[in-house]
Amino acid sequence: MADTHSIITPAIMYWGTPVVLIMTENEEGTANIGPISSAWWLGHRCVLGLASVSQTTINLMRTKQCVLNLPSDDMGHYINPIAKTTGAPDIPPVKQMLGYEYCKDKFARSGLTPRASDLVRPPRIAECPVQMEAELMGSTELMSDMPDRKGFLLALEMKILRTHVRKDLRLAGHTNRVDPDRWRPLIMSFQQFYGLTPQRSVESSLATIEEEKYRMLTRSDVVSQGGDMDRVGSEEMDSGIDERSMGTDSSK
Repeated sequence: MADTHSIITPAIMYWGTPVVLIMTENEEGTANIGPISSAWWLGHRCVLGLASVSQTTINLMRTKQCVLNLPSDDMGHYINPIAKTTGAPDIPPVKQMLGYEYCKDKFARSGLTPRASDLVRPPRIAECPVQMEAELMGSTELMSDMPDRKGFLLALEMKILRTHVRKDLRLAGHTNRVDPDRWRPLIMSFQQFYGLTPQRSVESSLATIEEEKYRMLTRSDVVSQGGDMDRVGSEEMDSGIDERSMGTDSSK
C-alpha cells in the first residue's frame, strides 16, 4: 500500500476542543472573561491549559475560583469581540506580538450578561447553556525539558463544585443527565469555529453503560431538588466495581 501520509510540524495543535469562557475575579474585584479552547474533563475534574502570563491564570492562582462557561455553536459573535483582548493593563510581550489589546469591561464589549454564582465569587455568563462553578486544586508546569520555556504554559486542575445547565438540555426521564442530541457546543479547530452535526456518526457501544455507574469513580455529589447536597444512595453506587478491581484495595 502506498504511503498516504507526510510529515509536518504544526505551530499549534488545536485538533478540535470545546470553547470555554472562564470567569475569574480581578484584584480590584471586577470580573474578567477569558476565552480558551485548551480544556478537557475527566470525571468531575477539568484540566485547563493556560499561559502563566494570562490574566485568567493570574486571577486563578490568587483566588482559586472560577466559572467555566460553555457557549453553544451559535455564540461566536459574542466571543469574537473579546477573543484578542486581555484583562491585564500591562499587556505581556507575547500578547502584544499576537495583536492583543487591553479591555477593562469584557461584558460591555462582548454583549454578554453576568449572573451571580452560588458557591464562588466570579459570576456566571447568562447566555451560556452550561456553567460550571469550579475551584483550583493544583497546577503543573509544562515544557520542563526546555529551560527557556519552562513555566510558560501550565496545566491547571479544576474541581467542579456545581453545574448549571439550561433546562432544555436535560435528558427526559433523568435527573442528572444532559441530552447529547440537544447539546451543541462551540468547537475550535485550528483557530476556526465549528459546531457538531445534529446526527450521530454511528451509535456508540459505550452508551450501553448506565451513566450513573461512573458516579462511584467520580465521587460526585447529587444536588437534590431542594438544593441540598446529598450523597448518592448505595444502590446507585453499586456498579460492580470495588477497590480491589481498581487496584486500590484499602485492606493492603
